[in-house]
Amino acid sequence: MKRNDLLNFCSNQTILQGHNSYALSRYCKTYAENLKITKSTTPKPLKPNQELLFGDSFSDHMFEVDWDSVTGWSTPEIKPYQPLVMDPSSIVFHYAFSCFEGMKAYKGVNGDIRLFRPDLNMARLNRSAERIALPTFDGDQLTECIKKLVKIDERWIPNEKGYSLYIRPNLIGTQEYIGVAPSNKAKLFVILSPVGPYYKTGFKAVSLLATSSFIRAWPGGTGNTKIGGNYAPGIKPQIHANHKNCAQNLWLFGPEEYLTEVGTMNCFIYWKNEAGELELVTPPLDGTILPGVTRQSILELAKSWGEFKVSERLVTIHDIKRAIQEKRLLEMFGSGTACIVSPIKEIIYNDESLQIPLDPNDSESQAGPIATKFNNTILSIQYGEIPSEWSVVID
Repeated sequence: MKRNDLLNFCSNQTILQGHNSYALSRYCKTYAENLKITKSTTPKPLKPNQELLFGDSFSDHMFEVDWDSVTGWSTPEIKPYQPLVMDPSSIVFHYAFSCFEGMKAYKGVNGDIRLFRPDLNMARLNRSAERIALPTFDGDQLTECIKKLVKIDERWIPNEKGYSLYIRPNLIGTQEYIGVAPSNKAKLFVILSPVGPYYKTGFKAVSLLATSSFIRAWPGGTGNTKIGGNYAPGIKPQIHANHKNCAQNLWLFGPEEYLTEVGTMNCFIYWKNEAGELELVTPPLDGTILPGVTRQSILELAKSWGEFKVSERLVTIHDIKRAIQEKRLLEMFGSGTACIVSPIKEIIYNDESLQIPLDPNDSESQAGPIATKFNNTILSIQYGEIPSEWSVVID
């Protein structure tokens, strides 16, 4: 079956929702109102910003709420950071009933605390939950709880541009059962981690290993959701890429070798297309691509600027090779919450090095002008330097 035929087949199928998600709204509306808060009496020491690594240290508090199919959601709680107590038969340990989100809180230029487009994260987490038959929730109410958690742990937000407090909501199935079936119990929790730049090298171009022997996602699968089971299978290919002196994999799909994603990031190409137009291209949301918050923000910014054509369409590695040969490729970069924008300088494809242009006016530059503009604009919105409804202030 050809790719387009398979995509059409999958899109025409009935999508089964979570078995218990339809009835949950009545349980969720009391999240923020009934929130119980227990503060830590033993605050942990803070690391200097320059010692922060991504995701290896955690704040003083966490958010937690349980659900079961009979009573619904329990009383939500902010409490001291601590281990979860769970039965070893909990279904999440056996069949990966887990989905999560990645968000950040920023210390704005005026000292206020800001979130970036949290509504998109909440909507995506609910879509992920539905896909693996876990309960959904009221995103606005969870956002209010996250705001209170971040406010309590405000001292953990680094006061330096490029640094932030990473927010990790996670929803897991907790039923004590090792049969393969929907989970009648669940736990939603949120932890916080102060972070610096995702890559130790900072905002610098990276090399990618084009990978077609391992498949990240496929039509009808779960590649468009943030479920835990999507990520562990990508570690072995990433180790292989690292051995080739590449930071990430460039995932290719199908006999045509379509570009899909860059590691765990969305992929962008900026070029002069075959019609001679300047164009920003990213793969379409065909069910194999994660609908990234940064991806959506880049597309919306690009359309608002009106400086070049903006497209969501399929591109193959052979299109990239031809554009390089014809000197039409101008830039490539990845995008995601962790790094915002990650410029690409090289793709290793079948042991061939494809050199990706960066800044034609600066041979020492580690990023092209378009990637830099997107990165700086989004950073400025996140830290409140550019007014935008995308930046949500925590009172």
